Amino acid sequence: MITIIVPILNEAETIERLISHLLVMASPSSISEIIIVDGGSTDGSQGCVKGIKNEKLILIHSEKGRAKQMNAGAKLATGKVLYFLHADSYPPANYDALILNEINKNNLAGCFKMKFDNSHWWLHLASYLTHFSWRACRGGDQSQFITTALFFELEGFNEDFIIYEDNDLINKLYARKQFVVIQEWLTTSARRYEKNGIWKLQYYFWAIYVKKWRGASADELYQYYKKNIA
Repeated sequence: MITIIVPILNEAETIERLISHLLVMASPSSISEIIIVDGGSTDGSQGCVKGIKNEKLILIHSEKGRAKQMNAGAKLATGKVLYFLHADSYPPANYDALILNEINKNNLAGCFKMKFDNSHWWLHLASYLTHFSWRACRGGDQSQFITTALFFELEGFNEDFIIYEDNDLINKLYARKQFVVIQEWLTTSARRYEKNGIWKLQYYFWAIYVKKWRGASADELYQYYKKNIA
C-alpha cells in the first residue's frame, strides 16, 4: 500500500482540492493513509484539512521546512511505498496503480512526467522535456515515489536543505540507477512563474542548479533563493 505525504505551509486555497483529487483518482485499497504535514500555517489550512472527514486522512504538525516535514510524515507511514507530493500538483488518474506497477517491475523510485496549468510556450516546452529520463529534467514538482525501505536506507531527505531537498534525494537515486519516469501527466500549478515572471524565475532556478553542481552548500542555496525568489 501507498502512504501519500504532502507538506504544506499556507495552502488553504489548494489543499481541499488536492485531497479530493487524491481520493477520487485512486483505489481506496491501494492507499494506506494520506499524511498532511503542516509547517505552521496561519491561513486556515489546518482547518481545511480537519474539515474533510476521511479515515485515511491524517494531519500532523512539524517544524517548518519541506525536508523536515516530509521526514516527519515518513516516520509515521505504514505503507510500503511513500509518495511525496506538493500541494499544488495533481497526479494522473489511477496514479496508485501506475506507481505499484513500477514497484512490481522492481523500479523502486521515480516520478511522473509533468505539465503546467499554463499555456505559455516555454512552460509547454519545459513540460515536454520532463518525459525524458535526463537528470537535468527532474524536480520536486513532478512528485516522488520511493519504497519505504529504500527511503530509510538513504536516510530520507537531508534536513540541511531548506530548498533543493528533493533534488538531493534524486541525485542519490540516479547514482544508484534507480529512477523511472512514468509516462503519464501530472499537472502542477504555474503560480510561482506567474507571480515572479517566467523568464526571471527560470533563470533563478537554473542558477540554483548550477550553484549546486559547482559545490554550493545547502545554506548558500537557501540564501540565494531567499534573496531572489522567496
